Amino acid sequence: MSGATEIYYDELVRFLGLIKQNEIDSIERAAALMVREIKDDRIINVIGPGGHSNIGAWEMFYRAGGLRCINAILDPGTALEPGALRSTVIERTLGYGTAVLTAYEVNEGVLIIVNGYGLNTMTIEVALEARKRGIKTIGVTSRGFSESVPEDHPARHPSKRNLCDIVDVHIDTHMPVMDAVVPVEGLLAPVGPTSTILNAFCLNMLVVRTVEQCIEQGIEPPVNISANVAFTPEMEEYSRRMAEKYRNRLYHY
Repeated sequence: MSGATEIYYDELVRFLGLIKQNEIDSIERAAALMVREIKDDRIINVIGPGGHSNIGAWEMFYRAGGLRCINAILDPGTALEPGALRSTVIERTLGYGTAVLTAYEVNEGVLIIVNGYGLNTMTIEVALEARKRGIKTIGVTSRGFSESVPEDHPARHPSKRNLCDIVDVHIDTHMPVMDAVVPVEGLLAPVGPTSTILNAFCLNMLVVRTVEQCIEQGIEPPVNISANVAFTPEMEEYSRRMAEKYRNRLYHY
């Protein structure tokens, strides 16, 4: 392993350790919100408003070992496929987040908002609009990064607020200020981004604890089983029931 790749590995392990050490209580409380929705047979919404943060919504949706009841908000506005610069413009456009929630009919329950930086206009608008609609929110983002960005930065929502301060439960990814963590001699900025890995780790820790809480409370958790495994008759029947239960309730199913 080269010096740079070893630094990258060590830094990621360090940040995963920070999540383990500091975020268990937040994960516990967020999982309790999700268990309540599962118990009451409601879906759980997730959105990643902005560029690579969209990967968080993808990660939770239709995922082997994940939850079947996840309604991913995969609006193409901030996706990178139609254009990276376009994505940045849209995530800074006031009114867009509210329109997306309306289009996806997100009017109740729980909304998970995952955004590496936790301050762009769409991210903050979605969180504030969810509060207006009486929706409980779980935010996955880095407090340290958000608080390092000046209030007058053009990415910010007009309120100048941070996602970590306006959600019901905040799970801190502990992503560092530059996102990337490996300095290379001769370069102005580090390489080796961390945000996607840390976002996904927090989200999957949340899924694991949610399923565990369901079992502890005698609730059947709606888990996805990979379509690429050798099914036993029991697995096949379970997957069929879960598919039928959520077939017409998830926007992108």
